[in-house]
Amino acid sequence: MDDHAARKPDRILLAIVGVVVVLVVVALAVVFSRGGPAPLDEASPAGVVQRYSAAVIDGDTATADSYLTDAARSTCRGSYPGAPRPTRVVLISTTERTDTATVRVSLVQTSPGGPFGSSEYESEDAFSLIKVNGKWMVDQVPYPLMSCTGSPVKQ
Repeated sequence: MDDHAARKPDRILLAIVGVVVVLVVVALAVVFSRGGPAPLDEASPAGVVQRYSAAVIDGDTATADSYLTDAARSTCRGSYPGAPRPTRVVLISTTERTDTATVRVSLVQTSPGGPFGSSEYESEDAFSLIKVNGKWMVDQVPYPLMSCTGSPVKQ
């Protein structure tokens, strides 16, 4: 009987440890699955700006370039290596008209170092978009987010 009594606490302890492990796994899954912001509708002006901005921040020049009008490509002369890239772009507002739109954003740039650690600089700017063949395209880009090849490409 002592052998049976000794097993019962082991099973209870094992069950408690199992429940704790499951709770930890679920908590970690929730934390890591929250990730970044939900993607906006890619057919909307804000969705186009979101994708363009993400491509620029990720250094994906070809993808960023695919969201630009021919006029924007012809005025863009590549990235500006001296200017720090924004680390975040936050949507402020969208004004959509029939064939044009303005998307106001907050650009957050982070600079490492300094006597008090890293610092952030936030500024507001706007993207101008136009409809080209029924699709929203970026026609003017805020200076800190310019990143393109500079060669016009047919749409």
